[in-house]
Amino acid sequence: MGIVNVTPDSFSDGGKFFNPHKAVAHALKLIEQGAEILDIGGESTRPGAKPVSEKEELRRVIPVIEKLAAKIKIPLSIDTMKPAVARAALAAGASIVNDVAANRGDDEMWHIVSEFRSGYVCMHAPPALHKLQMEKNIVLAVEKFFRERLWKLKAAGISPEQIIFDPGIGFGKTLEQNLQLLAGLRSFTKLKRPLLLGVSRKSFIGKLLGAEVNERLPASLACASLAVADGVQIIRAHDVAETVRTVRMAEAIVAAACNRR
Repeated sequence: MGIVNVTPDSFSDGGKFFNPHKAVAHALKLIEQGAEILDIGGESTRPGAKPVSEKEELRRVIPVIEKLAAKIKIPLSIDTMKPAVARAALAAGASIVNDVAANRGDDEMWHIVSEFRSGYVCMHAPPALHKLQMEKNIVLAVEKFFRERLWKLKAAGISPEQIIFDPGIGFGKTLEQNLQLLAGLRSFTKLKRPLLLGVSRKSFIGKLLGAEVNERLPASLACASLAVADGVQIIRAHDVAETVRTVRMAEAIVAAACNRR
């Protein structure tokens, strides 16, 4: 899953693709590098980012989605917390909603997903996205959240086949909790739904290794390769070409290991 941030303030590439034409060109480049899904977002979710109005978010993402939908065949994902933006994006050609606010109290977003029969990325995060959680067993807490959401999403008309789970690395978690989740990814496979992992260039890598944003690729790739071995199917990444090679190598090793059994 290649990342297309149509924002001026995202933590890694804010401003680079804020112009719709640049965003589309970047998206097409990511496809050439091997992206199989594009995730398009118009509001930064980094800590301290300023909220974006619904009107502004629509202005940023809809022209990009419309242009891409007319040019490409791979799935487009809308990275948004706003139901109205999700509806407009799905109508414009997106087929997945990537919802970092899946820990919501109302079900408006879910009814839209049900109406369009779209894919839905259900990400774990606290209601206040970056408020640290004090769970002693974060893996168990995330698994419990996923199980509860399966029930609520079904009640809203969403079938399990539409759901993708994301443990929400970096959202309201300490460094140790992020590492525990990365070490415990296999436990989520028992839910029998695809898993998405987003670790690309994230701040927990900097905290652990003292690496600046542009120095975090090796650690991001290490996380991706281990995640694939543990059953993760979707890696959300800024550096698509490098990540594709890493994933393909990890998949080949996993396949070889399975053939030996």
